[in-house]
Amino acid sequence: MLLIWSGFILFVLLMLVLDLGVFNRKAHAISVKEALGWSALWIALSFLFGVFVYFGYEHHWMGLGLARDAVDGNINDGSAALIKYLTGYIVEKSLSVDNIFVMAMIFTFMAVPRRYQHRVLFWGIVGALVLRGLMIGIGAQLVARFQWILYVFGVFLILTALKMLLVRDGHNDPEKSLAVRMIRRFSRVTDRYHCQHFLVRAGSEASRVGRVPEEAPEPDPTVDRARPGLLLLTPLALALVLIETTDLVFAVDSIPAVFAITADPFLVFTSNIFAILGLRSLYFALAGLIKEFKYLKPALAVVLATVGFKMLAHTWLSAVLGRYFNLYLLAAIALILAVGVIASILADRHEQENGGNAAT
Repeated sequence: MLLIWSGFILFVLLMLVLDLGVFNRKAHAISVKEALGWSALWIALSFLFGVFVYFGYEHHWMGLGLARDAVDGNINDGSAALIKYLTGYIVEKSLSVDNIFVMAMIFTFMAVPRRYQHRVLFWGIVGALVLRGLMIGIGAQLVARFQWILYVFGVFLILTALKMLLVRDGHNDPEKSLAVRMIRRFSRVTDRYHCQHFLVRAGSEASRVGRVPEEAPEPDPTVDRARPGLLLLTPLALALVLIETTDLVFAVDSIPAVFAITADPFLVFTSNIFAILGLRSLYFALAGLIKEFKYLKPALAVVLATVGFKMLAHTWLSAVLGRYFNLYLLAAIALILAVGVIASILADRHEQENGGNAAT
């Protein structure tokens, strides 16, 4: 098992190095076409890994699938493991869409130049991978030792779904968040962006560079007043802190959701990681369109409620629907998301038609 975990983590690190060190070495604005290409690549890799999951659990490669799954008490064979992996991946991927709303709001409020957003999201993803790994490890231990915690997770997911349906999103200034206020209290932050730097040293060449490298350096009062040699944070660092904080909040919802499907640490970890790795490209592909899907957020709330109900009634559902009731859960989640997207498209088309009729 150690070998297979090491191999997967090495693969993730290799992809991250290629991303930042080769394909995106120079800061640039990610186009929708480029983002769609990367999104397609990550989705293809995720489903290809599903093939490995099937054969790995079917033939118990390197110890896969030998332990009973604490959620349903079954040994995961190839088909059961594949269904749980895909269900966990789709749940995490769909919940990540809600995260995109918040990311777009952060970048808008912070006025982060589009060419530097990729860098913020890249390091945000790296932090999210570490955070998710720790939370999944802790969660797996809790589920293995205290199975009743699954019912706590189920109730939590249903309450979260109700909150998503009943509470309207606010448009709070990210600058007023506790994390940013604490940083500004104990650290000095420059007034302007300094290219793609998170940190600059007063008096250095980087501290004299303006918002865009091709432009003349803009004066920065904070840097000018600082003692030469003093290390300063830039607004890009604040944006990174907000992205990390946002992921922590969303992880509290998504981690219990995937444990409603399986308690197998490898399936939980790999499905989450593949969904997170594609989040950055998904943001650039959908950030400009996400507001058009007005019924997607209610659909996500219904998904959470469905997963929460499954967690509370998994014993009864298993008896009624059979061993592969997770396949029905996967189909139900896909149907709910499809209905949300189609309803959004139809509502948008109806509004455009009414607007056109009113104009005439």
